[in-house]
Amino acid sequence: MSKQQSYDVLIIGSGGAGLSLALKLADQYKIAVLSKFALTEGSTFYAQGGISAVLDSQQASIESHIRDTIISGAGLCDPDIVRLTVEYGKKSIEFLHQQGMAFTERQNKKGEAELHLNQEGGHSERRIVHHADATGKALSLSLIEKAQQHQNITLLEFHNAIDLITANKLGYKQQRVLGAYVLDTQSKQVKTITANIVAIATGGANKVYLYTTNPQISSGDGIALAWRAGCRIANMEFMQFHPTCLYHPDGHSFLISEAVRGEGGKLVLPSGYAFMHDYDSRGELAPRDIVARAIDHEIKKRGIDCVYLDISHKPADFIKQHFPSIFQQCLDLNIDITISPIPVVPAAHYTCGGVMTDNYARTDIPGLYALGEVAHTGLHGANRMASNSLLECLVFAERAKEDILQKDLTQTLPNIPDWDESKVIESKEDVMIAQNWDELRRFMWNYVGIVRTTQRLQRAARRLEILKTEIAEYYQHYRINSDLLELRNLVIVADLIIQSALARKESRGLHYTLDYPELDKTQDGVNTILTPEK
Repeated sequence: MSKQQSYDVLIIGSGGAGLSLALKLADQYKIAVLSKFALTEGSTFYAQGGISAVLDSQQASIESHIRDTIISGAGLCDPDIVRLTVEYGKKSIEFLHQQGMAFTERQNKKGEAELHLNQEGGHSERRIVHHADATGKALSLSLIEKAQQHQNITLLEFHNAIDLITANKLGYKQQRVLGAYVLDTQSKQVKTITANIVAIATGGANKVYLYTTNPQISSGDGIALAWRAGCRIANMEFMQFHPTCLYHPDGHSFLISEAVRGEGGKLVLPSGYAFMHDYDSRGELAPRDIVARAIDHEIKKRGIDCVYLDISHKPADFIKQHFPSIFQQCLDLNIDITISPIPVVPAAHYTCGGVMTDNYARTDIPGLYALGEVAHTGLHGANRMASNSLLECLVFAERAKEDILQKDLTQTLPNIPDWDESKVIESKEDVMIAQNWDELRRFMWNYVGIVRTTQRLQRAARRLEILKTEIAEYYQHYRINSDLLELRNLVIVADLIIQSALARKESRGLHYTLDYPELDKTQDGVNTILTPEK
């Protein structure tokens, strides 16, 4: 039985970006969507807050969203990309309506139903469309249901991309993408999947840190795939730490949505003192980088384990209606948020850099697209504003669709050899993977976290060189599995983060270093771009 499969379009990733693109193209093309684990294990599914979108036609509202995004991005947003993204907002929400997604509504003064809008950090007004406090779950389930019903979409769960197949790797002079080698983690077979178009939509890389709000899939796979294939990577020093992750010894890392602060939640010390106005006049609604650093500073200064997010001053019914998932998750851990504050700490949350793309989601390699958190579009700059991420997924799925529909996908692909496993053996030393995994995530947390120094970064770089050698040797000699593939990718991501952080001699947005604590205005608009060796 042949291990080769052929499609018009191969989409690596099954979150909001990947499934949106699949649905937008499926009437014209044969599509395969890879999901590393189950379809519901992506970051999109766990997104709580919502989608920032201007739904009215007033130019002032559009300009306000653009201005807020650029301010949050600390001088590194691409203004043209920001405008494009914001102007596609209404169309993006209409697309989700067409897929059957429901949003939270309220009655206006006339007694008519209208969408309820939240406000979150960095936003100067209410513009967050949401489904209670589980927007990502509602979005994912609606897209999955539509994709399962479409005859031209093949959903391949438990399929992990190993490497992209490109023409130059096969000895051709003209570069283009040809498909990917993919591990079926259930059968343990490696498949060759060919396609004229490949889209990477694998999400972010925050599993490189010890503490993260992200699900287990967020191991930087797409960034590493693109880097090894020859794509440039930008701004990896800007790793966003969400200010409010549940702190509990018996609870899995659980995000406490930005919307809790948007609805009046206060960050307080164990004494009850609300400290955020000591750091920023916007208080709890300051951008995430400011809030995360403030919490980190208070924890380290006072030697405490956490701070607290308190919304118990609001009526109990209001809390249960607005935050049903958070209320229940906390209650399961014996925290009643209607009467008690929530213990919180910052945790790695979002990758603001990534694979460099243009305004149609095209990468440096013809036929290869990147969209969603894996991509560096220029939207987020040095710090992502809350709820712009799902918007970006939807907008660039639409932009990629517009470009792909202009392509000729009937080209005959060259003969592609199957994956060669003839020189590898089964591993009897999986403890090495576990040990390297733990070591990597710990020193990234301690040395390359919220607050950095040149000495810490250099120390991390030295430790990383040893891990890179060990993992490369292991990869060459033993049969691959999903843990090894993720570790191989995370080492590349860690290297890119450290290189980028060492290159930026200032503090800006999410990158804060004690050696260069001030913003350097001469670096406005200057991105950190890394190019693979040929």
